[in-house]
Amino acid sequence: MSFRTIALALAATPALLLAQAATTHAGHGAGHAMPAAQANFLNDTATTEIYTSGVVGKTGAVRPVSLASLRGQTVVLAFFPRVRTSGCTAQLTGYRDKWKELFAGGDKVTMIAISTDASADQQAWAAEANFPMLFGSDKGGKVGGLYGAFEATAGYDKRYLYVIGPDGKVTYVAKPFRQMVETAYTELGQAVGKARTGR
Repeated sequence: MSFRTIALALAATPALLLAQAATTHAGHGAGHAMPAAQANFLNDTATTEIYTSGVVGKTGAVRPVSLASLRGQTVVLAFFPRVRTSGCTAQLTGYRDKWKELFAGGDKVTMIAISTDASADQQAWAAEANFPMLFGSDKGGKVGGLYGAFEATAGYDKRYLYVIGPDGKVTYVAKPFRQMVETAYTELGQAVGKARTGR
């Protein structure tokens, strides 16, 4: 399997993102639908672009990718702490094994798994485990910081997950995503399906 690294630009307005995060209630770790009136996370006119070190994926030439460029698709941003750790392995393996069920096999759904690991470490792990999603290297936690996921003291991104609808609005948040609880995957699949189809 051939993996290539592409640059990822998460175009976003920090104040907008932080305001959104402040209105989200974790409630025992469950995911919650976001009000329709919430501001757009994929604002094409945003003044701030955050570039990760790279994204590892199975397809595509080396090119910048912004969330705004993915408008029209459902986007899943899944932050996780570290590659190869037991909890993260369970999380990403769960996504892989339920790829068709949760993410329609990638049809009009783009998933990006994001951690502070180096892209080379992510790439090696992705190749070995045959992970189908993209991986974003968030060295320094700049992207995680925008989404309230970066734990500065520990130096890693917490296990937060965001589903962003085709219109660019966040429709579902899990803070944290409960990787060892089966209902967390059921809720995620329902949230992605609803965002993808509008039903």
